[in-house]
Amino acid sequence: MAAAALLILVYLLLRRPVTPEERERRRRRAVNTSGRIIDGLITEVRVLEGPAGAASHLLYFSYNLHGVTYAAAQDITSLLAHIDRDPYRLAGPVLVKYLPRNPPNSIVICEEWSGLR
Repeated sequence: MAAAALLILVYLLLRRPVTPEERERRRRRAVNTSGRIIDGLITEVRVLEGPAGAASHLLYFSYNLHGVTYAAAQDITSLLAHIDRDPYRLAGPVLVKYLPRNPPNSIVICEEWSGLR
């Protein structure tokens, strides 16, 4: 019993912390794996300037599910290589993946799937 507790303690102390980027990648993967697809609309693409000139590309979109309109945003900065056109020209119809148990948790694009038309 003490050995198991010691192993768990060592594991917890030595594991590396999960970065926000990795946490977001895991979220996208979960939505892609378990999500359902619905029609949506990209309403805006915005570039936010960060510290030291770093820019974040945000994709704003909305979709209607069972009479409820959801509006969400997705940071697509790390996914720009998966987009075959200028991000500013993405406005319009799109496919959205959402989690049935948590519809606001949604994506338009991830590493393995794209709802862009």
